[in-house]
Amino acid sequence: MNTIAERIYDFLKAFPPFNMLLPESLLSICKSIQVHYVEKDSFIFKTNEPVKEKFYVVKDGDIGLFTASNELVDECDEGDIFGLRALVRQGNYLLSAKAIEESIVYSISSTLFDDFIASNSEASKYLMTNLVSNYRKSNIEDQSHNVFASLHHTAPVIQDFLEEQSADYSKNPVTCAPKTSIKDAALLMTENRVGSIIITQKNKPLGIITDKDLRTKIATGLFSIEESVSKIMSSPVITYHTNITVAEAQIAMLKHRIKHLCITKDGTVNSELTGILSEHDIIVIRENNATVLIKEVKRSKSIEDLKQIRLRGQNLLKRYIEQQIPITFASKIITEINNSITIKIIENAISFMNYPLPTSFTWLAIGSQGREEQLLLTDQDNALVFDDVPEKDFKKTKGYFLKLSKKVTQDLNTVGFEFCPANMMASNTKWCLSLSQWTKQFKRWITSPDQDNLMLCTIFFDFEPIYGNKDLVENMSEGIFESISKHEIFLNHLGVNALKNPPPLSFFRQFLVEQSGEHKDQFDIKTRAMMPLVDAARLLILSNNIKAHNNTILRYEKLIEVEPQNKELYNDCLIAFKNLLHFRTAQGLKHHDSGRFIDLKSLSKADRLELKNCFKAIKEIQELILVRFNLSQFL
Repeated sequence: MNTIAERIYDFLKAFPPFNMLLPESLLSICKSIQVHYVEKDSFIFKTNEPVKEKFYVVKDGDIGLFTASNELVDECDEGDIFGLRALVRQGNYLLSAKAIEESIVYSISSTLFDDFIASNSEASKYLMTNLVSNYRKSNIEDQSHNVFASLHHTAPVIQDFLEEQSADYSKNPVTCAPKTSIKDAALLMTENRVGSIIITQKNKPLGIITDKDLRTKIATGLFSIEESVSKIMSSPVITYHTNITVAEAQIAMLKHRIKHLCITKDGTVNSELTGILSEHDIIVIRENNATVLIKEVKRSKSIEDLKQIRLRGQNLLKRYIEQQIPITFASKIITEINNSITIKIIENAISFMNYPLPTSFTWLAIGSQGREEQLLLTDQDNALVFDDVPEKDFKKTKGYFLKLSKKVTQDLNTVGFEFCPANMMASNTKWCLSLSQWTKQFKRWITSPDQDNLMLCTIFFDFEPIYGNKDLVENMSEGIFESISKHEIFLNHLGVNALKNPPPLSFFRQFLVEQSGEHKDQFDIKTRAMMPLVDAARLLILSNNIKAHNNTILRYEKLIEVEPQNKELYNDCLIAFKNLLHFRTAQGLKHHDSGRFIDLKSLSKADRLELKNCFKAIKEIQELILVRFNLSQFL
């Protein structure tokens, strides 16, 4: 290997998809890569220029992608790939690539791409699920010396689980027979306002004609418009089964350099045509996927922009539920969208303040938000912890963070996260405290576990840092576990609290419903079914002295690991909670509310049975808690 190729190899092997290639494949690429020095404000390619047979990787510097009107739509820095979509699409560039600063760029030919990358299934899958709508780091200054550097400013790339999603395709493709004239086929395409027509025989696909064929084969005079479509159709067509995923579709389009896939009953050309999937269909899905939404959050200019992104997030959630995407995946995606919106709002609020931060702080999500289990648009629950300051500076420091918190909670409310009715928000002076104040407060709750303090523990023990100084959160956690270790009877009281909602069935196995009020005769799935499992998981995790696990599903997974003798029970609880979370989310999306209160009369017999099956796990986990913590004497 020559010296230049060695350097290129050492650089690329650290970045996907190159780190997914065999060493010998990557070496072959590195030997043929071209190296370009690009001065500031120089163009690598421009809008409307013919696409070059290559794509690019940034070695050093910063390359901006601009629209024809010179609007910056993306920035590519070390290890980022650009120009690949244009290479696959062909035609002319839709964006310009210009050096924002002095840069070094590698170019890789289409031949190398075909031979070594597109042919590698892992690399292809990565490109399709990550690169096409890559989530860049937010455009913020280096904050390595900033006391409020965010914990999640550079959140990991979200794959959006597109490989799990079924692609929505047209169920009514326009078709014609092989002997149909090109003129008649073009008229059919025009009448139906489509860019392609499938040539079929006995409803089996033989070929396809697209707008491109009409431009390159008819408009150029190569064929007469009176000839049959069989003369110019592309054949054989590429076919896939009806449950094709987005990732499969994109890989197929990339591999075959095409923009349309025929969908047939069994995925072969020898079965009945059921639909057609186009690149445009994929783009529509991509416009509303998590990576794109988060990218738009970074570029948002107003609270109204964030509100619209949050609403689109709900549409994304609806699609996940309809397509039976695992609820753990959906929860992770929606949490990342919510967190990115919150981070943007906090950043804006800091800019709004008229003087610098007095000390470091952390913004905390608490309750269901802190457990990453809030999928629907419900009220906000948050708190703020700031680092200790000298007593003479305390009043001014707290005043600053209260003002900041009021701005943040107001903007969150505007976006769609309503104010907490119980005022459990960082804008409340009770929940905007210094580190030492929080430590003392947690200790007081633990050493004096009356009903009110236990209720506060169940909310505030489930905290998750969204933005801020990680050390503050770690110190808070240490304080909680230290206090529990010195007052072990607290766990007994927390255990009694975990039993306050027994399995929600009467003696005759009927659902226990609300007896009065606005939700009379409705079933409270949150209080009666979900919270018993949440409370049990929290108690058992604390009793095992396990930190950094706030999510209920992750807690049960960890309990399975540390208590293998109870694996079956914890797994039942895990499955029950997933089903309940999925059920509540589906109900909330259906009725445009929180999904908490359910009209049992609207449920099918199968749905009611599925709910009842979840209650067995509640009964068994509460029996375990009763025995383990010797709670008979407390009841």
